[in-house]
Amino acid sequence: MDIDRKDGRTANQLRPLSCTRNVLNRAHGSASWSQGETKVLAAVYGPKAGTNKNENPEKACFEVIWKPKTGQIGKAEKEYEMILKKTVQSICVLNVHPNTTTSIIIQVVNDDGASRNFLDCIFPKLLPCAINALCAALVDAGIPLKHLAVAICCCLTESGHILLDPSKLEEQRMKAFVYLVFPNSTLSVLPEEALKVRGEPMEHGLITSSTHGVMSVDDYIRCLERGRAATSKLSDFFRRNLQSQVQSD
Repeated sequence: MDIDRKDGRTANQLRPLSCTRNVLNRAHGSASWSQGETKVLAAVYGPKAGTNKNENPEKACFEVIWKPKTGQIGKAEKEYEMILKKTVQSICVLNVHPNTTTSIIIQVVNDDGASRNFLDCIFPKLLPCAINALCAALVDAGIPLKHLAVAICCCLTESGHILLDPSKLEEQRMKAFVYLVFPNSTLSVLPEEALKVRGEPMEHGLITSSTHGVMSVDDYIRCLERGRAATSKLSDFFRRNLQSQVQSD
């Protein structure tokens, strides 16, 4: 069943996408990512010699710092840093630069004027934008990656509808939402057999999933299916963007 959205999009339609790499001169890699009026900047510094305390010196270490548009960071932003770090560790080749630390700065440029919602979390469109910007910045910095990754947010309305990439107004009316990060194995540096898990292609898998609010298992599966279908558009956009900038360089 179709649902009318205030901005004219269909339930599965994403906001307009924009991505630009190499936007900061002093960073080793950087990228800006926009979806509609939401814009996030990612900067990569490193790798630098040495690892942080409690990190494995036999592998590359990553630290993520989230900088909100205004104010200080809180519990939600700390959670974002943790999710981003775990996602980076999942997609990066960690044994290429052992005993090094790479710092990643995420700066929120525009959050659509969003404030905290009833789930006590910054409106959820920020984190997927940050993950997509981060992935583009890692490519710009030349950090070895197993594969690219694309992120999306699915929200569940009070009426039971699932909407992808929610707008500010839709976020205020949501019952629950889920962040989903999927691998894009098409551009992977690993051998083809290494891209399979129990015989299944890696693109059928899931890198990161984080839910907020209450949703049933059936609703979660619906979000998973709708999110995976939509990420093919994100992957195509990502690929075209990278190819166009490589050709221009």
